[in-house]
Amino acid sequence: MRYAVFSDVHGNLEALETVLADAGRQRVDVYLCLDDTVGYGPDPNECASRVESLGGPALVGNHDLAALGALDTSAFSPLAHAAIEWTIGMVTAETRRWLGTLPHRIDDRMFLAVHGSPRDPIEEYILDLPTSLAIFSEYPFSLCLAGHSHIPGAFVLETDGTLSARSLPAGESVRLARTSRYIVNAGSVGQPRDGDPRACYLLMETKPRTVTLQRLAYPFAATQEKMAVRGLPAPLAERLAVGR
Repeated sequence: MRYAVFSDVHGNLEALETVLADAGRQRVDVYLCLDDTVGYGPDPNECASRVESLGGPALVGNHDLAALGALDTSAFSPLAHAAIEWTIGMVTAETRRWLGTLPHRIDDRMFLAVHGSPRDPIEEYILDLPTSLAIFSEYPFSLCLAGHSHIPGAFVLETDGTLSARSLPAGESVRLARTSRYIVNAGSVGQPRDGDPRACYLLMETKPRTVTLQRLAYPFAATQEKMAVRGLPAPLAERLAVGR
């Protein structure tokens, strides 16, 4: 079984269509969306409709809940708050309906999928070894798929207790050993924050169990132009060119 695992689309239709076109060429069987289809970007409804049309499992993220008025946004940055207020005014009843159906976590026999972390599926970031160790200690998963940080990578716990953080080189297939445990972050489709402006997603094979990070250039200038026309904060558009 081949999965396209993607996260943090954030209303960026150009990036999403680029990712889905590539996934189609890879003959993906299942599309798994980890979170935050809306927020920040100029096309929340179009992105929601597109993800729903894939028919695969999807999660709800913090920006999705904020767009529904179901999350306290007092901790959002001023830019994020301005963008979510714009998004709230733009989302249609159909988008709200779909977002409202999405679960906080998916427990599959092969993996656990969350937006943030198993402890807090909506808002916790897994950014460091102590946090990942605590999560490994509290939850018995073999593989956890996550998003939220917009930074692709993996935390690996070996059978001898060795814990490490690993990058996922673009285009390189990484074998996931059955004897080890993993937290793998899919990065972001619509707003990467690892210094690489290209959209990203994971190709995941179940037999053998591997993940491959796909990085794809997309026409971000078109997204930036839409953001300017629609009155979204300029810094949110500018960051798309630098992946920050």
